[in-house]
Amino acid sequence: MARAKPSLTQDNIWERQAHPYILLIPFPFLLAAGLFLDAAIEVRLSLLISAATLLVLAGFGFLSGQKVKMRQRLLRDAVPLLVSKDVNPAFLADAEGVIIYANDAAKNRFSNSVENTIADRFATIFANPDQLIYRMQRKAVSLAAAQEDIKTRKGQYRLSVVRIGKALFLWRFDELDVAAAAERPSGSASLPMLAISRGDAVLFLNEPFRRILGRRPKTLADVFGPEPVHSGAHRYIKTADGQGFACVVAIVPGSAGRREVYALPSASTSDSASRPSATGSEAWQAIEDLPVPLMKLRTDGTILSSNREARALLAVPSTDGKHFTDILDGLGRPIGDWLKEVVEDRNNNSSQFMRRKSDDDETHVQVSLRVSHSPEDGQHLIAVINDVTELKTLEAQFVQSQKMHAIGQLAGGVAHDFNNLLTAISGHCDLLLLRHDSGDQDYSDLVQIHQNANRAASLVGQLLAFSRKQNLQPSVIDVRDTLSDLTHLLNRLVGEKISLTISHDPDLSPIRADRRQLEQVMMNLVVNARDAMPQGGAITVITKNLTLTEELERDRAFVPIGDYVEVQVIDEGHGIPPDRLPKIFEPFFTTKRTGEGTGLGLSTAYGIVKQTGGYIFADSAIGEGTVFTLLFPQHDAPPDDVLETPVRIAMPPAAQDDAVVLLVEDEAPVRAFASRALRLRGYTVLEADCAETALTMLADPELTVDIFVTDVIMPGKDGPTWVREALADRPNTKVVFVSGYSEDAFKDGEEKIPNSVFLPKPFSLNDLTSTVHGQLH
Repeated sequence: MARAKPSLTQDNIWERQAHPYILLIPFPFLLAAGLFLDAAIEVRLSLLISAATLLVLAGFGFLSGQKVKMRQRLLRDAVPLLVSKDVNPAFLADAEGVIIYANDAAKNRFSNSVENTIADRFATIFANPDQLIYRMQRKAVSLAAAQEDIKTRKGQYRLSVVRIGKALFLWRFDELDVAAAAERPSGSASLPMLAISRGDAVLFLNEPFRRILGRRPKTLADVFGPEPVHSGAHRYIKTADGQGFACVVAIVPGSAGRREVYALPSASTSDSASRPSATGSEAWQAIEDLPVPLMKLRTDGTILSSNREARALLAVPSTDGKHFTDILDGLGRPIGDWLKEVVEDRNNNSSQFMRRKSDDDETHVQVSLRVSHSPEDGQHLIAVINDVTELKTLEAQFVQSQKMHAIGQLAGGVAHDFNNLLTAISGHCDLLLLRHDSGDQDYSDLVQIHQNANRAASLVGQLLAFSRKQNLQPSVIDVRDTLSDLTHLLNRLVGEKISLTISHDPDLSPIRADRRQLEQVMMNLVVNARDAMPQGGAITVITKNLTLTEELERDRAFVPIGDYVEVQVIDEGHGIPPDRLPKIFEPFFTTKRTGEGTGLGLSTAYGIVKQTGGYIFADSAIGEGTVFTLLFPQHDAPPDDVLETPVRIAMPPAAQDDAVVLLVEDEAPVRAFASRALRLRGYTVLEADCAETALTMLADPELTVDIFVTDVIMPGKDGPTWVREALADRPNTKVVFVSGYSEDAFKDGEEKIPNSVFLPKPFSLNDLTSTVHGQLH
């Protein structure tokens, strides 16, 4: 049987060339055998085997190196055969960038280079070729190849590199704009396009735009004028022959702040010679791949055609046979009226914000219309579409923030006025209770008035909590202790059909918060969870430490990096619908039936948590339940000792004082109650209804005043302002500020007034007299 002729592959060649080296191996064996003729047979054999093994390994190492070098030589010789006739410049270089081979196109394009390196060749094109070459070569080492498109003032280029073997790199240089201009005829339908930098400097201008302008502009203003340019804007460009080119501008954002600006020919373009000559279908075919969403519409809104970007943005596979209103919804006005106004040129603003018709998400777009004409379609409209979903989302967030702020201001103002009324009601009730004992027939009625006034004060406190103007008494607390003390009350609130489980992190860190207000938050959340499970279920409260290593962005809030204590309240209720979830923290918003809730529970919790410096979030799924998550910054100090505040009962003063009090209060009922309460204590009370009256009284140097009791918010000068003026002449006078707002609401970063304390409204008779007595003594 005839023997097959072996093929001349690269490995066959290497094997044939390697045989002479293998024939040299027996000679060392003979030499080693001669040296050990007199030794024992075992020793001679072992030494002979070791020597043979080392020699074989050395031989194979040497031959492997020769094989690698031979393959590198073969590759180096083969590459020139592949790229020698390439129309684009190509270089074969080593890892140091030294050029081993350059094809004819490279020699012609870079004939003025001095050094024989890749960096030197590209220095005439790129400002910093070393960095570019280093970056691409590193990528080629790891991925075998790399490619980048670079735009400069001189043009647009594509540079690619392929790793050849272990230490060789094939570089290829492609001039995109020059090649494209050479390939397309002068009558091509390519759109005028230029590339600009972040500072609006023109980096690149394609051939159609060069023919229109007849020059190379330096900035965007040199092309379109000083007015700002945006997608959909209508501009009139002065052409090379002095005539005009009307166009619609389309801008495509790129990387590093760069943008591509396209000039879409408009119907009013007077210079037909400056426009690319093409039929309507050919022109639209060029627009098909343009990275700007575009549509062509009949004047009645029927869609004639659309490009790929428009269909992708509007999530429709095809627009054939569709009407504009089938895809987009107008925001506040009929689309047909808008189209008619644009066609009749009765609308100065041809842009409208619209919403995509979709059940999945809300995509908002800005549509700019321009009337156009063509022999095929007659009068029609060109629509330039921009995705403004992010802008509309930010706008909605801003409106929601302003709305919450306005409601907070309203709630705070209402609460302030209510606190003045409640101070007068509960104060005069205290005065009446002093004149009635428990056996009096009117005593029980007075007690009812007093208790309901306190309930009203609690409701006002919730309004102030939402507006973040309530009075907090923060201290360092352990959340585990707070919940432990509250467990008995929470179990009573949830009832027998619902189980309450509390799980703590054994190493839970302390936080700084108002213990009483934190209890209020937990009660509100647990009560809400209970109401969401009318048939029973389980409520779980979990506390743990949480460390954020990166900023958390959620629900229009940004939680900074740091250590937090996380408290979660989890229920198994019916859940909150997605459309209602963003509104649950708004005051007076409730999903309960009339009479079952005030709508202030969650808004109060929101205000307390925010005023404490924490965050509150809600997650919910219909039929699965709701999770409320609270985040409080951890505090390093140990928890403070909890001191129970004694209950104060209105009592006649046990001792009399003879100090002089200047009472400044613009609310007459509050001033009447306060002056009577202080006189009962034995004080001499001077009354003023405003700051200006008080300063006029103090202008008398003979007048002696021991303490100022003043409201904070008043018409004219407020409390802190007039007190500072008065203390300039009476520096040792004591001060008591009273207000329906919190103490923080009027500080505004100013230094604390010396010898002053704060008494929040509504206050009782004992609160007022005890505070004044404490300041004086």
